[in-house]
Amino acid sequence: MSLVIDETIEIDAPAAEVWQVLTDFERYGEWNTFCVEAASTLRPGDPIDMQVNLGGNRRAQREWIRSHTEGTEFSYAMKPVPLGALHSLRSHTVVPLGPNRSRYESRFTLAGWLSPVVTLALGKHLRAGFGAMTAGVAQRATSH
Repeated sequence: MSLVIDETIEIDAPAAEVWQVLTDFERYGEWNTFCVEAASTLRPGDPIDMQVNLGGNRRAQREWIRSHTEGTEFSYAMKPVPLGALHSLRSHTVVPLGPNRSRYESRFTLAGWLSPVVTLALGKHLRAGFGAMTAGVAQRATSH
């Protein structure tokens, strides 16, 4: 059984502003309580290095950029655990809804035969974290 976390929010800000918030990794610590640090080139195949807050415990996380369409979307995945034990995909998508309105779509999928164990251990923290990040993106984009 997979863990899927979908978060979508409409934001009273242009898509370009939401994109800027999502890709300004150096400023994540100013607004993002879940992924408090991040660094990446966003080039497919390159790493994205993060510090993730899971229930008050920060942990380093390195994943790999899967896709990137400037101004629209980027996604990344963990290095799969052998034998199909665990794999993930995280995506961020920005959809323009007009000149000063947009939609941010956040999706996380964790699958593999070990995913129920990880979900039991971390599911609550992951759901809370992704929800807080989604709200943070909206707040940051509308405050500029």
